[in-house]
Amino acid sequence: VNIITIIINEQGVYNMSGHSKWATIHRKKGLIDAERGKVFQKLAKEIYVAAKGTNGDPDANPSLRMVIEKCRSQNMPKDNIQKAIDKAVGSAGGEEYENVRYEGYGPAGIAFMVDCLTDNRNRTAMLVRTALTKKGGNLGTDGSVSYMFERRGVIVVDKTVDEDELMMTVLDNGAIDFIVNDDTYEIYTTPDTFLKVKEAMEIMGIKDFLTSEITYVASNQIEVADEETKEKIYNLIDALEDIDDVQDVYHNLSE
Repeated sequence: VNIITIIINEQGVYNMSGHSKWATIHRKKGLIDAERGKVFQKLAKEIYVAAKGTNGDPDANPSLRMVIEKCRSQNMPKDNIQKAIDKAVGSAGGEEYENVRYEGYGPAGIAFMVDCLTDNRNRTAMLVRTALTKKGGNLGTDGSVSYMFERRGVIVVDKTVDEDELMMTVLDNGAIDFIVNDDTYEIYTTPDTFLKVKEAMEIMGIKDFLTSEITYVASNQIEVADEETKEKIYNLIDALEDIDDVQDVYHNLSE
């Protein structure tokens, strides 16, 4: 794979790197209906938390706007998004969720950071701990791996526009990383410049985004050559993602 990374450092100088820092194209392509439904349920929970107690206007609620961007990148139907917003706005009391993060390690020392929304912290802790231990990992202490990840905006699109034009557009609007893959472009931003970069791309005529969200990216990835060990890591990822309370699973495996 021919991959070029262009990074702007603090002095504004372009650096070249030979690999992508983060695998943005998910292993699972074409989710079956049951899996897609589960993803939408989790996204609806995030919308509920972000919109509850507000008027449901994303322009006045940056957190809600970011969740909606994430929903769109997962092809969540507009009707589903609006229903989740309406439910949150119209709720009096209703469900109460809290954000909980668990950190730990999987096979081959791969770092895991698991973000959850839960109404029962004890239940969620037990489920996450069980998944880790059964799949060859262990739960760590707060802060044991989170320092290995950075908050970043990630935008991935097909190669449907001119590379030089897109590169200059996103860099001029605050992107910090531009990666050229065989069939996609990956753009990385800070959380503050994410929307500005995406809007600039939309002005260029780009409407379809393979990924468009603010997420956590591993600062350094670990290569695992042994296929059996790598499969164990994938099985752990699947087990964690299968937990209803788990919203996002981050890791530093180089895929």
